[in-house]
Amino acid sequence: MANNAPIGIYDSGLGGLTVWREVRRALPEESLIYLGDGKNCPYGSRSREEVARLADEAVGHLVAMGCKMVVVACNTATAAAIDALRAKYAPMPIVGMEPAVKPACLATKSRVVGVLATERSLDGDLFRRTAAKYGADIEVITAAGKGFVELVERDAEVSAEAVRCVEEAMHEMLQRGADHIVLGCTHYPFLLDTMRKVAEGYAVTFVDSSQAVARRVGQLLDQYALRAEEGHCPDYRFETFADEPYRRRLQEKALAE
Repeated sequence: MANNAPIGIYDSGLGGLTVWREVRRALPEESLIYLGDGKNCPYGSRSREEVARLADEAVGHLVAMGCKMVVVACNTATAAAIDALRAKYAPMPIVGMEPAVKPACLATKSRVVGVLATERSLDGDLFRRTAAKYGADIEVITAAGKGFVELVERDAEVSAEAVRCVEEAMHEMLQRGADHIVLGCTHYPFLLDTMRKVAEGYAVTFVDSSQAVARRVGQLLDQYALRAEEGHCPDYRFETFADEPYRRRLQEKALAE
């Protein structure tokens, strides 16, 4: 039986739009509600407890709006809250973000992998378990993307400041020969042009998990019989805990393709 209710996609701010775009491409008949907190962004240096509270409020908001599934398109919120969210809102499926450490470790030729993520994500159990499982005989070099989220939130992804921040974060992993660099925060793909500029001359592949998340959403729609009816005309809505200008920025950035 078809279900035309929307899928909710939540992030601390603008970053989860990288996931929103992939979900829209993969599932063009599905209605989407995007919630970019905005008011409390960035999450990366907040306590685990605070992030868990913010994530619970956001997912509760999307559930109240009638969403049939929620994607927590925020690595920091996933690391802090995904188990509690799934327990509280069961049986509704909730998809989280997993740093793409596994595919990077399986693909590396140099046996050196870089991981860019927020402080809270790098400190999370999910990252530690994944890195331990797949990076046992591989050098995994981590760095917090200091200032990355703020740059994206200010639309300053290609600024001189962005180049300085990216150079600082990526310096060691490039010098040590990393041939794959994992983007462990959904804001970071917006900085890809700057990252490629900084990595010019190095043989580096950047890895993010947005497409894998979109595939997982499709699998769960089938598993729970939640797909929209064939030919359904989707509706796209944008919500925020910040102000109306921020909501408009979310909408404009999402549709600027």
